[in-house]
Amino acid sequence: MKPIWIVDDDQSIRFVLQKALEREELAVRSFSNARDVLAALDVGDQPQVLVSDIRMPGASGIELLAAVKQRLPGLPVIIMTAYSDLDSAVSAFQGGAFEYLPKPFDLTKAVELIRRALDESVREEVSDERATVLPEMLGQAPAMQDVFRAIGRLSQSNVTVLITGESGSGKELVARALHKHSPRGEAGSKGPFVAINTAAIPKDLLESELFGHERGAFTGAQTTRRGRFEQADGGTLFLDEIGDMPFDLQTRLLRVLSDGQFYRVGGHNPLKSNVRVIAATHQDLEQRVKQGAFREDLFHRLNVIRLRLPALRERREDIPALARSFMGKSARELGVEAKRLSEPALARLVAFDYPGNVRQLENICHWLTVMAPAQTIDAKDLPPELSMPSAGAVAGNGNAALTAPAASESEAGASMRAPGAAPQVGALAGPWLLDLEREARAMLEAGVPDVWDALTHKFEAQLIHTALDVTRGRRIEAAHKLGIGRNTITRKIQELGLDD
Repeated sequence: MKPIWIVDDDQSIRFVLQKALEREELAVRSFSNARDVLAALDVGDQPQVLVSDIRMPGASGIELLAAVKQRLPGLPVIIMTAYSDLDSAVSAFQGGAFEYLPKPFDLTKAVELIRRALDESVREEVSDERATVLPEMLGQAPAMQDVFRAIGRLSQSNVTVLITGESGSGKELVARALHKHSPRGEAGSKGPFVAINTAAIPKDLLESELFGHERGAFTGAQTTRRGRFEQADGGTLFLDEIGDMPFDLQTRLLRVLSDGQFYRVGGHNPLKSNVRVIAATHQDLEQRVKQGAFREDLFHRLNVIRLRLPALRERREDIPALARSFMGKSARELGVEAKRLSEPALARLVAFDYPGNVRQLENICHWLTVMAPAQTIDAKDLPPELSMPSAGAVAGNGNAALTAPAASESEAGASMRAPGAAPQVGALAGPWLLDLEREARAMLEAGVPDVWDALTHKFEAQLIHTALDVTRGRRIEAAHKLGIGRNTITRKIQELGLDD
């Protein structure tokens, strides 16, 4: 292992730190200024960790940090200073410092911090050796392997596919993979992949979005517009949340799938459709058919091949790999060094139930990249909802380490909230549950029909109304706080009549 380099113009600081590290049987090399450090790097010497003061004669510690990071971007650098101010701290972290150590410091804690930086450096070297191009989808769980095998078997087919799974589970990723590896994607003619969320577009506009319109077809149609079927010609059209498509448009979609032709709104000439359709839904379409809300013939047209995407809580063994991938992705997007998860933090992530599924895990990892104070993330650095007491063990899992906290959709979005910024829902206990019990009992004893739907709609409406009030009407932010997708909140607002 290479030595630890200490850079400080104060000889007493260098001496004390060096002796403390040598007692830990660690090799140390000391410098009194940045110039000598750069000269050592020029001749090929390298440290395992660099510990530098900020204010020194000549180049400052911040300038040294910038110069070192250009040559050794993965090297952990600890910045220390007796002048603990905001600008210094911000400059240190913006420059890629591993940690900021204000003087005077506790010697034991300083050595512990340098130990953490050493561990980080060794892991960095190992990960660099193993670095490869990240796959488009990750999953070692048997259910995900079944999905991957299905994508492989469908790689030479243009058959219609129906993808089912909870919101946030990655249905569009599967659709894109099906397209990419099909004769219409990169493996073949490189046709376009066009996606549309049928729940996010108002009913009056959805027909035009799908099929296009002729000039003058309706008020405001000043030019002819190509719809998504035309835009996807030769490629794949992904119809997300197909279960929410209005009934009359289901008829038009069925006709396209049956005849291979369609008309623009206001048009009289049939247009030929050369499009592969992949549909997705989080709903039970068989139940929707029984309720008369979805056409049975269209269901059978779409349900040629069905792929069920498992919820994240059903494939906990994939969470570590997904978390590391999302941490790396967030770091690249923000232009910073990727942070790493300690074993206790990773265990806490694995234990959580993720009502928002993979999307929620990705949000948590982005939050940690921005907000976690150190390069190695400990359990105490995680967002508050991951620290709440468990409401019971995961069904079918006897391992106590995987006991998951109860988490409703209203709790899930707190992954983007700073710890301590707002009160948590917790274990779902309180007087309101007694009110709910009384209301449910009264309705049940009175023989009120559809009690489940009635109370669920009230509950969802109140949650969304409160979230929109908290975010001053900003829907995307409200969806994040609730732990649901932006398409889901748009659909729920329409269903519950909350548009006003």
